[in-house]
Amino acid sequence: MEVPPPAAPLEPNEIRRLALKVMASAQFPDLATIDGDQPRVRPVSPLRTEGFTVYIASMRSSHKTGELERNQNVELCYVSPGHDHVRITGRMSLVTDAALRQSVWETNPLLRAYLKSIDNPEFLLYVVQPSRVRYMKEWALQYHEAPLD
Repeated sequence: MEVPPPAAPLEPNEIRRLALKVMASAQFPDLATIDGDQPRVRPVSPLRTEGFTVYIASMRSSHKTGELERNQNVELCYVSPGHDHVRITGRMSLVTDAALRQSVWETNPLLRAYLKSIDNPEFLLYVVQPSRVRYMKEWALQYHEAPLD
């Protein structure tokens, strides 16, 4: 297989637009956490996305929750149907703001159906705060840094 030539440079606003487009088309990104010295990856279902800031629910009893208590460094990987992808590197922290938790709860019927009450002690809401976002066109073999704001 012949390696394609490097892609032409993209403007920051175009990189951001393309990255957000990939995120919109990829319903279940993969979340990587760290378990001691072992990476752990699983698909997740974001409940809300604001730019590159992503909100994800978890269960208190989940293995993922224990991993995040020990190490908040994570990476999300979104892959579009056309195989373009976005990697969001950041820290995942617990959301304690009651109004934000309520807003996410009210806009997610599946969450409500499964957990029955926002006061269910199993319900944890996390936010991934990005420190780096990279976009790659399928097989381009070159990442483009997306501006965070």
